[in-house]
Amino acid sequence: MTTVLYPGTFNPIHNGHADLVERAAQLFDNVILGIATSPQKSPSVLELRVKLAEQALSHLDNVEVRGFNSLTVEFAKEIGATVILKGIRTVTDFDYEFQMLNMNRALQPEVETVFLAPSEANSYISSTLVRQIAGYGGNIRDFVHPAVADALYNGEID
Repeated sequence: MTTVLYPGTFNPIHNGHADLVERAAQLFDNVILGIATSPQKSPSVLELRVKLAEQALSHLDNVEVRGFNSLTVEFAKEIGATVILKGIRTVTDFDYEFQMLNMNRALQPEVETVFLAPSEANSYISSTLVRQIAGYGGNIRDFVHPAVADALYNGEID
């Protein structure tokens, strides 16, 4: 059984992320959405991101959401993932992710990286834009799960 890790901060998770998870769930036996945080962040920040991602992805049987605070390749090894999934929207994304792929390969050569592009309908969505639009009171409901929109509008996500 192949387990894929889709790591990121998912601050917040949006429909582009969900699109990649849905397609990965068809390609791999198990998908783990790994939500990264840092020691400087409050544990409640990670807990909220995990909860929101679980709600957004609850319709998928072979998907699990887990938080982590370590190197991505170490977390992949810990959970038994042999593949890391990365989403690519732009050439800039590819440049950065290709550099990370090579560094991860140097650290854990047995872990492969696979790139997926979001569907055209989701290709322009980013967490930064979603947060900015919500911050100005704009309508983000077409870009995120309803629970995520509520959390943003209620000031639970910064």
